[in-house]
Amino acid sequence: MATRSAAKAHRQSIKRRLRNRAVKSATKTAIKRANETIAGGDFDAAREAVRAAISTLDRAARKGVLHPNNAGRHKSRLLLRYNASVAALQTPVAERPARKEKPGAAKAAASKEAKGAAKASAPKTAKGAKSTAAKKPKK
Repeated sequence: MATRSAAKAHRQSIKRRLRNRAVKSATKTAIKRANETIAGGDFDAAREAVRAAISTLDRAARKGVLHPNNAGRHKSRLLLRYNASVAALQTPVAERPARKEKPGAAKAAASKEAKGAAKASAPKTAKGAKSTAAKKPKK
């Protein structure tokens, strides 16, 4: 037979598990509902569903059911999905940019083209012949 303290700890863990399971289930349901309303395309319903999901995620993190980073990750992904759908529905297809270029990408592409042109214009030596111009002088 287990000690009295171990038996009590076991009873407490069962109660905690049931409580945590209910909170976790409600959180998953809220996230699922938010994702479905986002996919549906209704702005107002999606906004309310996302707010409710964020609230339940914060509550679960505060109670210790979810790790704070886990809740934050879910909130971030949910908001990214919501914001992307809102932006996609608000901007017409003709106005959307094809792709965002990174800063300095044009400069890098130009230098690559210049290097390629320099290689193409350089005279090629015969097989096995050593080119003295290609070698760097030793110090």
